[in-house]
Order: sequence, then structure tokens, then C-alpha cells
Amino acid sequence: MASPLLVKVTGMVVVFMVSFGHIPLAEAELPCGEVQLTVAPCIGYLRDPSGPVPGPCCNGVRSINNQAKTTPDRQGVCRCLKTTVLSLPGLNLPSLAALPGKCGVNLPYKISPTIDCNTYDHSP
Repeated sequence: MASPLLVKVTGMVVVFMVSFGHIPLAEAELPCGEVQLTVAPCIGYLRDPSGPVPGPCCNGVRSINNQAKTTPDRQGVCRCLKTTVLSLPGLNLPSLAALPGKCGVNLPYKISPTIDCNTYDHSP
């Protein structure tokens, strides 16, 4: 029922994760579908950010951030999220950009649908 919508919303949230990491899809260790499902609980909040960020949303954001360790991983996640966000109408982009911080994840840039995932370098 809401499964396709949830996957798309999850993609939006994944866009925010784009800022954490990005992997080219060919080298991705985290399948895009898995990333989308993990951040799907954020979709409702990103459409109507009138309340607190749901716990399952932040859990998903932190989980993806913790799993994407290498530059290719993070770039792949970034691409997955960017594509997902672009396919989900009605997302609140300022809330998307602020989501990582609200979940306790520190990113070196703001998540947006215009981010260039190739520029992210996750060097130790």
C-alpha cells in the first residue's frame, strides 16, 4: 500500500545520508533498496516536520552513517539518496538538510538534491 511511497520517502532521507557517504552503485556495499528501507521512517517527518524527528528515523540515519565507512560507500549512499529525494515530491528540503544534525550525525556539508556526490572524500 504505502510501500512504494515509503521507499521514495526513504530515498529522500537517504539523500541526507548522501552527505555522510557516497558509493558508486557498481562498488556499493550497501544496496540502494536497503538504504531506502532503512531511512523510510523519515519520510513522514520530511513531508511534515511539525514535530520531533521520529526515533526510528534517527536510528536509520545513524545506521546508514555507521555502515558507510569508505569514500566509495559514502558516495554510493549519496547517489542513492539523491535519486530517491528527486523522486519524492513534497519533501521539506530545509528539514532534510537539518536531519543529520537532529539525529546526532555530523556531516561536513548540507544534504540537498543538487549535491555532487563525486566531491565527497571520506579520508581518515
